[in-house]
Amino acid sequence: MNGKSAIKVVEEQAFDTNVSALPLYTQVREKLRKSILDGTYAPHTQMPSESQMIRMFGVSRITIRQALGDLQKEGLIFKVMGKGSFVSKPKAFQSLSRLQGFGEAMSSSGYETYSNVLSAKPVEATAQVANRLHVKPGQPVFEIQRLRFLNREPISVDVSYFPIEIGEKLLQEDLAVRDIFAILENDHGYNLTHADLQIEAISADESLAQQLRVDEGCPLLRMERMTYAGDTPIDFEYLYYRGDAFQYRLRINRT
Repeated sequence: MNGKSAIKVVEEQAFDTNVSALPLYTQVREKLRKSILDGTYAPHTQMPSESQMIRMFGVSRITIRQALGDLQKEGLIFKVMGKGSFVSKPKAFQSLSRLQGFGEAMSSSGYETYSNVLSAKPVEATAQVANRLHVKPGQPVFEIQRLRFLNREPISVDVSYFPIEIGEKLLQEDLAVRDIFAILENDHGYNLTHADLQIEAISADESLAQQLRVDEGCPLLRMERMTYAGDTPIDFEYLYYRGDAFQYRLRINRT
């Protein structure tokens, strides 16, 4: 959709400023958000100028800037100095309010996922892996490395460690299209109960940048996840997600 058509669509959605009890900038923000999410403004296209929006909505420049500021904080738009506001590429997200595998979470949102298995082999447990899996340092554990794809674009590199007997079972499974969580539960009878998580921001090194098709030094989200079956540690992982394409969300109650 070209710029003039998009502006016309939003003009047709203009509101009566004398009726709604919501602040004007909130009404403008919600109209613009709807037009971004329904594709009226496509990713990486330029938004109407502030002057055009003033005419479209019949509000002040301050109101427009408040609305755009909120959309920028949400990551729906970005600003280019001297050029205006542009629509961001939407990020996929996964809720941390429940324990889910990546494929399980993304398929429920309508995304296509699959994995390339980069390696699957026994290795000697490092001190950290040994501590998490409750084995001795140097003891054999099973390492599986996967490159995960979301709608055919690389989204994460997952490095997972398992007790050796579990890893050998997983080696017989189709890890390209199936979640490990689903395999453990449905095929092998493990009752996954909870996980400990730690998330931090890092920069992509040369190897991760090449696998994820980003520039070296680009921001990544790094998650450490220790998953349990009852009280038994069963799956320790390092998950490296592209910071430009993925986010985690969590609702936190005050009480």
